[in-house]
Amino acid sequence: MITPENKFRSYLKSKGLKFTPERKAILKKVFSLHEHFDVEKLYEKLDKRISRATIYRTLSLLVKSKLVEELFRCQDKVSYERIFGHKHHDHMLCIKCGKVIEFREEKIEKLQEAVCKKYGFTSVEHKLSIRGYCRECSKSLTAEDTEFAKNSEKYSSAES
Repeated sequence: MITPENKFRSYLKSKGLKFTPERKAILKKVFSLHEHFDVEKLYEKLDKRISRATIYRTLSLLVKSKLVEELFRCQDKVSYERIFGHKHHDHMLCIKCGKVIEFREEKIEKLQEAVCKKYGFTSVEHKLSIRGYCRECSKSLTAEDTEFAKNSEKYSSAES
């Protein structure tokens, strides 16, 4: 059975890198978390002898080894989640409170497959993150929030 540690060791070896005690501690902590996390949250849960720089470097290696995925940047933070051993899903992110809602919608998956087929494209992976306001934050939107949403919509339309 392939474990996260075995996969990470193999990846590091293929790159000529060592599986240090710090990398092992970070890997172990990441796979003990059952939530999205950022560097600060991970740092708070680790031995303080492990620096933030080591955490950043190790997370980069975990992403490259396909054990962890960088989800999105919001409120000046990058969020991550472990993906090894987990089924694919997408995310909705509240841009006001930072709440993340995970979902899987079969209609979206089938539509993506149809679009790829239409264009003769072979899909390997995809990430879908929808940014907006959660149910709770939608109830208390201010004029400023509404203006931000309008400007974001214009920006998105201009890119298309």
